Amino acid sequence: MIVVLNGVPTTVPDESSVADAVRLLNLRPNGVAVSVDREVVPRSQWDTVVLNEGASIEVLSAAAGG
Repeated sequence: MIVVLNGVPTTVPDESSVADAVRLLNLRPNGVAVSVDREVVPRSQWDTVVLNEGASIEVLSAAAGG
């Protein structure tokens, strides 16, 4: 199925979870926030929230700097 991951149409297997999407970006989960269709998904639910066709996933990571 196709989802939009950080603004890019991306093919993922059916039944993919939020955790699967984060892994696609090769990000460590610490310091990462995720929203699906403009709703924040708590980290405790990343493995259980299944993505739907066309879902818009935004994955943000904190960065140090000034």
